[in-house]
Amino acid sequence: MTKVLGMGNALVDALVRIDNDNVLEELNLPKGSMQLVDWDTSEKVMKAVDAFPRSQASGGSAANTIHGLAKLGVETGFIGKIGKDEIGDFFKNDLIEAKVNPILAESDTKSGLALALVSPDSERTFATFLGAAVELSAEDLKLKSFEGYDYFHIEGYLVQNYALIETAVKLAKEAGCKISIDLASYNVVEDNLDFLKRITEQYVDIVFANEEEAKAFTGKEPEEALHEISKIADYAIVKVGSKGSMVKHDNKVYSAGVIKANSIDTTGAGDLYASGFIYGMVKGYSLDRCAEIGSITAGNIIEVIGAKMDNDRWNSIYNTIG
Repeated sequence: MTKVLGMGNALVDALVRIDNDNVLEELNLPKGSMQLVDWDTSEKVMKAVDAFPRSQASGGSAANTIHGLAKLGVETGFIGKIGKDEIGDFFKNDLIEAKVNPILAESDTKSGLALALVSPDSERTFATFLGAAVELSAEDLKLKSFEGYDYFHIEGYLVQNYALIETAVKLAKEAGCKISIDLASYNVVEDNLDFLKRITEQYVDIVFANEEEAKAFTGKEPEEALHEISKIADYAIVKVGSKGSMVKHDNKVYSAGVIKANSIDTTGAGDLYASGFIYGMVKGYSLDRCAEIGSITAGNIIEVIGAKMDNDRWNSIYNTIG
């Protein structure tokens, strides 16, 4: 059976539905922003929103992709770093419950927590404490963790740690994995462009980018960017929002539109697109079919708050994709 391993920031997403935006002003959190905060600030935010309904799930870009693959019945594993605390235990147990093999290093630092305050108009404001998640290092990686896996998926948010990424892709190649990377954010791409291009050219097989990330990577608009990326990666995928996505492999271009969806929260759309696409590859489907499945998983996640879907929705997806 084909197996997929992921590596990323091990974060717990806590979603809090606030009934008005005054609390954002009181906490000095600009509406719609993503603020990196320290643990004291994180605790202050949690206390301030204690009375509001809250739900939590394991999060982080690559963890979302791996979780989606596990829900589609693919055998998966995830490499990350957590603290020795309740949040870390929750992250680990959430992976186990989804049948993901947890390959988690531990730290004395508190676990990563992304607090998402959801306004009545569905706008989300993040206060993110990265904590132990960003302490994952090259020294935490072992070849045996990669052995037996066929695909290795990395989130671009880790790319600031060059030694970690370089060690990971070398071990993944040694273990015989196809490597995919989700570029994650245009500013991450801009800040680490030379390194990203070198790593992609030397090790990466599959690149996922949205149009902003593709432009940051190549300086070009989506279609031209697709051709540029395909010069250094075996499979180039550029997502163009409501216009769907384009894939280039072996000088051939494939494409898929989007499904009709009632979008209430776009969090996780790119992560779940990658789940659907990699699932198609695992199944040996044609590349336009892989892109279609990516559109189906992405189209479903934007109909719910957060980056996780319930089992009824997963069953419906599974029945749709066959």
